[in-house]
Amino acid sequence: MIGVKVRMLGLALAAVRDLREFRDPVSAEEVEQFESDVLAGFVLARASAGLADGIIHGDVGHLDQMRAWFGRPLWDMEPTDADGYFGKVLRGSPSGTRLARAQALTMYCLFLELRHKVEIHRMTGRIVECPIDEMNRPRGQGRGSADSADRARDQNAV
Repeated sequence: MIGVKVRMLGLALAAVRDLREFRDPVSAEEVEQFESDVLAGFVLARASAGLADGIIHGDVGHLDQMRAWFGRPLWDMEPTDADGYFGKVLRGSPSGTRLARAQALTMYCLFLELRHKVEIHRMTGRIVECPIDEMNRPRGQGRGSADSADRARDQNAV
């Protein structure tokens, strides 16, 4: 009886297989090279957005310091890792340093989400998300943030 109803509705069953098992594993060297290429793309994207070289250099410096502390690509960072970094490691740092570092990480993660999330998922199986959630996003409007870039562009247009 069920088979008849299925045929009358034009439905069919299909076998589905998991494609992850057929992907070649990615070597550590390939991930490292990809990470370098992504950072270079981030620098180019920030430059094409009209940001000053000093701001871009500062962002890359902040990202390098966070990467050195974390020991893995920043796309692997979870909210608990970010909480530990900003809440413990940078606790005694000036608020401007914490703000600049959080903004650099937020912009980098946004760049990763917009341009490389599929590649990162294919290579690592991870879905890129910013480890700084909405509750803990920087409150300031520092140089180089998306809001400050929009304000500067608006002022130049006037």
